[in-house]
Amino acid sequence: MAHSIIKQLEELRELNPLVHNITNLVVMNNTANALLALGASPVMAHSPAEVKNVVEISKSLVINIGTLSASWIESMYQAASHATTIGCPWVLDPVGAGISALRNDALQRLLNLRPTVIRGNASEILALAGFSQATTKGVDSTAHSSTALQAAIKLQNSYNAIICVSGEIDYIVSANEIIEVHNGHIMMTKVTGLGCTSSALIGAFLGLRNNTVEETIAGVAVLSLTGELAARTAKGPGSLQMHLLDALYNLDTPTLQRELSIQRYVRRD
Repeated sequence: MAHSIIKQLEELRELNPLVHNITNLVVMNNTANALLALGASPVMAHSPAEVKNVVEISKSLVINIGTLSASWIESMYQAASHATTIGCPWVLDPVGAGISALRNDALQRLLNLRPTVIRGNASEILALAGFSQATTKGVDSTAHSSTALQAAIKLQNSYNAIICVSGEIDYIVSANEIIEVHNGHIMMTKVTGLGCTSSALIGAFLGLRNNTVEETIAGVAVLSLTGELAARTAKGPGSLQMHLLDALYNLDTPTLQRELSIQRYVRRD
């Protein structure tokens, strides 16, 4: 597994893929800096008048519904629709799924456009799949990632997307496998938007356009691993953000070979 991610990281840093982000106001700066530190190129275009043009020149699209407005919903819909039409891979981050009718309606419109990858926390994935036990606290999860595994499987079967559940263990559900990423650190929950960063990094690797499952695993694993590395020297959430960017920038082959903790299982549902 490390070999695949090493190869992808080398290719990403060589190609510097352009990643179109329609993301929320809270995380724009963090997302852009994380993509730059990894080796990708971010663009943040939100106007309905230009999103189709930007999708056409981008290698991937990331849609994050954290801060919604009528204009942004229309931009998201137009961008996702055009990405689907032209074969541009795209990620849906369903921030706060279940907390309002506006959010749920927007998500259903986007789901119908068949995202390549859906990444959320356990509460978001449960809500998106319509599970009755879904409860949210604003945009924070109130459930452990393992409790959303069946919801992830349901979503994967329904929309044929790769489903990622972030948490103490990160789960990735593809058509044939369930992958577990065991890296990460509890301090990451004290920094806003690191889940959003994970979605952006998935988008960066999808920009390689070689193997969507392997690229999704790479995005999830790299964020979780660099968060774990950053926590070893950080004194708190503030310095964690700084060290995480440094860890992304300095991530190398020996570290990936030594530190990655990933398990893969054949789906038997």
